[in-house]
Amino acid sequence: MTKTVFITGASSGIGKATAHHFHERGWNVVATMRSPDKAGDLAGMDRTLVTRLDVLDGDSIGSARDAALQRFGRVDVLLNNAGYGAYGPLEAFSMERIERQFATNVTGLLAVTKAFLPDFRAHKAGVIVNISSIGGQMTFPLGTLYHGTKFAVEGLSEALHYELEAFGVRVKIVQPGMIKTDFGGRSFDFCNDVSLVEYQGTVRKLFAHWGKVGANPSDPRVVAETIWAAAHDETSTLRFRAGADAEALLADRKAQDDATFIGSLKSQMGLEVRGKSGL
Repeated sequence: MTKTVFITGASSGIGKATAHHFHERGWNVVATMRSPDKAGDLAGMDRTLVTRLDVLDGDSIGSARDAALQRFGRVDVLLNNAGYGAYGPLEAFSMERIERQFATNVTGLLAVTKAFLPDFRAHKAGVIVNISSIGGQMTFPLGTLYHGTKFAVEGLSEALHYELEAFGVRVKIVQPGMIKTDFGGRSFDFCNDVSLVEYQGTVRKLFAHWGKVGANPSDPRVVAETIWAAAHDETSTLRFRAGADAEALLADRKAQDDATFIGSLKSQMGLEVRGKSGL
């Protein structure tokens, strides 16, 4: 029986690369996105269902799940890939934008996952692959919102794996590094207020640092290959790194204490290291 992968955020980047990767290996693909008219070549592939899903719209989640089950009978792998990154001084963000970041990256992921759990439980099988980031275990300045969501994805995924493995469902976390995607475009929500002068030096230094570390990003196909490996892994391995920079950065983060790792990052970025306040 041909297996089926269900992908959120499949119109570009990692989601689209993963759709192609699984399709090329004989799988059925459910490629979901907010705007199906942006499906491109996915729309013309056999064994592929392109359908609308907005993680902020519960009705669209249910409709996409139902369409997938009607077309292919069951879903074997759920890839929670949809999301975006909000960066900037916390003071510059409205509560509406703060809530949207968490609703998309965290609550939306939970809603999609919850929609498939009855089917996975009934079949006593299935794999859930959640896209985290290097930013789920380390942070950059001005990433309070984005890193908050990815740390949440790491925690909820780790906790969820306990309750689902009891009936044969596996949970995996994939942690990409810098990838050639539109993360810096429509998937990037940068908010700044130049009147908040105290933050502007950090803003400049962040973008300068990203220009250096992101000079040679990995191809999205690297992440697709890692997702494929995670989906087929039957060991207790929970986290999978994707990209050479992810391997290096996360290895350093694991090996070093907070002061050493964070101090090194501050030094690389030219950020001022404050001494004790005396309080």
